[in-house]
Amino acid sequence: MVVENLPRRAFLRGRFLTSSQQENTPQFDAVRPPWSIGEREFIDKCTRCSACLTVCETKILIKGEGGFPEVRFDNGECTFCQKCVEACQQAVFRSVDETPWEHKIRIHEHCLTQHRIECRSCQDSCSMNAIRFRLQSGGVAQPWVEMEQCNGCGTCIQSCPVSAIKILKHE
Repeated sequence: MVVENLPRRAFLRGRFLTSSQQENTPQFDAVRPPWSIGEREFIDKCTRCSACLTVCETKILIKGEGGFPEVRFDNGECTFCQKCVEACQQAVFRSVDETPWEHKIRIHEHCLTQHRIECRSCQDSCSMNAIRFRLQSGGVAQPWVEMEQCNGCGTCIQSCPVSAIKILKHE
C-alpha cells in the first residue's frame, strides 16, 4: 500500500512505502558526526548547510549521500573537538556531556596477522590502548579489541595497511 500526499523530502527518503514494505528496504548506515541524534531525526532536521564540514579540524566530515554530513576515516581520525556541534544551528546534536557515539572498530579476517604476517600498526596508532595482541603458540600474535576502551575515533583505520579495520555501531 502506498501512502498519499507525502512531502517531497519524505518521498525521496522512501517513506512512500508502508511500514511492512520499509522493513524489507535496506537501510543506509552512515557514520554521522559525534553526538548526532538518531538517524531518522538527523535526516529530518539537518539542513545540509555544511557548517560542520568546514570547521572539522581533521577534515573527516564529508558531504555524503543526499548531501548529509558523514564521517570518513580515510584521511584521519575524530578528535572529538566538538567544533561540528558548536557550528551547527540545527537541533541535530545531543549534549557533549554524553558519549559521542556508540561506534567501535572491528578487525576483519583479512588482517595480516591472519595470514601469519606480523603487523601491529593498529595497536601502535591507538591512543586509547584499545587494541591489544594475544600471543599464539607457534604463530603470530592476534589482535583483539577492548570494547570498553575503544572510543571509535578511527585512528587505527587509516593506519591499517590492508584496510582490515571497519567501524560499526556497537550494540
